[in-house]
Amino acid sequence: MRDGKPSFLRGDPRTPPVLHNPTFNHRLALNILVGIAAILAAGPAFAHHSHAMFDTDKQVTLAGTVKEFQWNNPHCWIQLLVPDPNDPNAPPVEWGVEMGAPIQLVRHGWKPSSVKPGDKITVVVNPLRDGRPAGQIVSAIGSDGKPIGAVPETTSK
Repeated sequence: MRDGKPSFLRGDPRTPPVLHNPTFNHRLALNILVGIAAILAAGPAFAHHSHAMFDTDKQVTLAGTVKEFQWNNPHCWIQLLVPDPNDPNAPPVEWGVEMGAPIQLVRHGWKPSSVKPGDKITVVVNPLRDGRPAGQIVSAIGSDGKPIGAVPETTSK
């Protein structure tokens, strides 16, 4: 220190440019903050839920009537009214059938018009582990006996 000032304040040529140029420090700090903000903003894209709630060792076949087909991000859903085969007078049970994202389904032949309310379909699902009436789709067949689209393979369990 000479003249009571550190070398980076005197403009000493031996001082590294990072310490010599205070504006560079501000720019560097701003770039670091922008990078951290971008990483934090991207977090939700990687925070997708697990498929552990579904029992992938079991499959349940459901034959019913489509109540609603929800073509939304992050997942599409079919709300299916399934009658009780043991009691035809009982009200149908509404099952929630979780599917992939719309872009994923489009790649596998699905469209927003693939199923409509009132359609009779049969789906195979991996049921929820807790026994509630919902599951993840394995396959779907229309009333004509033909597959409806193709179901994307899930890589996680």
